[in-house]
Amino acid sequence: MLHIFKEGQDKKKPVLLLLHGTGGTEEDLLPLADLIDPKASVLSVRGNVTENGMPRFFRRLAEGVFDEEDLIFRTKELHEFLNEASEKYQFDRENIVAVGYSNGANIAGSLLFHHEGSIKGASLHHPMVPRRGIELPNLTGTSVFIAAGKNDPMCSAAESEELDELLRGAGAKTEVHWEMNGHSLTRTEVAAAAAWFETNFGS
Repeated sequence: MLHIFKEGQDKKKPVLLLLHGTGGTEEDLLPLADLIDPKASVLSVRGNVTENGMPRFFRRLAEGVFDEEDLIFRTKELHEFLNEASEKYQFDRENIVAVGYSNGANIAGSLLFHHEGSIKGASLHHPMVPRRGIELPNLTGTSVFIAAGKNDPMCSAAESEELDELLRGAGAKTEVHWEMNGHSLTRTEVAAAAAWFETNFGS
């Protein structure tokens, strides 16, 4: 997978796994990493699927309708890439926190839903429920931040609440931050994510 790895000043901090939204690249969320924790190492990944020339992490059948088969395949692909990257760059495989926006938040959520222990935590910005009707892994000890828009046209408030409920039901410790800025990734929600990260993963 196309990616950027930047070694941080503090190797004990979790590696920030950056996952862009539709049409983004591995460059897009690098400024977020500096805002969340400038001392952490960063692994920023580009999705392997394209839709009308725009990079994504998995295919969809229509807006808001995921191709579940491809979602499962691409989630496994990302999970295995993290195994390889941790060996290549010599970081702790069990100390990764995902930071994803929109489509990137959905693939991060899918890692939580499908691969126990794949990530230590996640900051999900405007995520949807990746899959329904499946049993989630044990997420005890996993911290998840959800930034959602009460007026998000692509992801309803009810969807965000359902995701929160599913994650908590599997044992995750969640925090939900609400905005009124549609589907936009805002500076205020990133500031809230940084505070969440410091509380849960700061030394």
